[in-house]
Amino acid sequence: MLKIGITGGIGSGKSVLATLLKTMGYPVYNSDIEAKKLCNSSPQLKEKLQQAFGKSLYQNDELNKVAFSTIIFSNPDKLKLANSIIHPFVTTHFLQWAQKQQTSLVFIESAILFESELINHIDQSILIIADEATRIQRVMERDKAPTEQVLARIKNQLPETERLQKADYIIYNDNKQAIIPQLQKILAFFQ
Repeated sequence: MLKIGITGGIGSGKSVLATLLKTMGYPVYNSDIEAKKLCNSSPQLKEKLQQAFGKSLYQNDELNKVAFSTIIFSNPDKLKLANSIIHPFVTTHFLQWAQKQQTSLVFIESAILFESELINHIDQSILIIADEATRIQRVMERDKAPTEQVLARIKNQLPETERLQKADYIIYNDNKQAIIPQLQKILAFFQ
């Protein structure tokens, strides 16, 4: 079984690519969604997060997402700490999930594929990219977020130049090239 990572900066189109792959019948693990679930369902993860960020991080046994986002997106060191706590749980969960799939090809969508230990557990990576202005506009529309907030989140991510150096395949989501033919060309390499 080949494990393929999908990554890209915020607003680049990772979710669009994941949805296309699901439509084509491929199993796709969304690390963001699963991380959020694990933060609430794993007692060990809850305990580690509370030790690092305080008991008040959870209210009524649920992660206070707004408070957590405020803490981690305003301080790069706290973001690194949060990722170092959460991502080993996500990696283990992904590997267990992948073993249960009945296909020769599985995908994982992760914004921090190259920054996390997930990179050590995949066979190939696909980077989806778009210019920064397009990404900012998409995120502002999607999240109803002001420009400064989007720029702060971009600043906390790995620079595009570094992602480009690490990626095995690249898909351009620039509104000039269709995504599906680019994806089909890449999928042909895995068959």
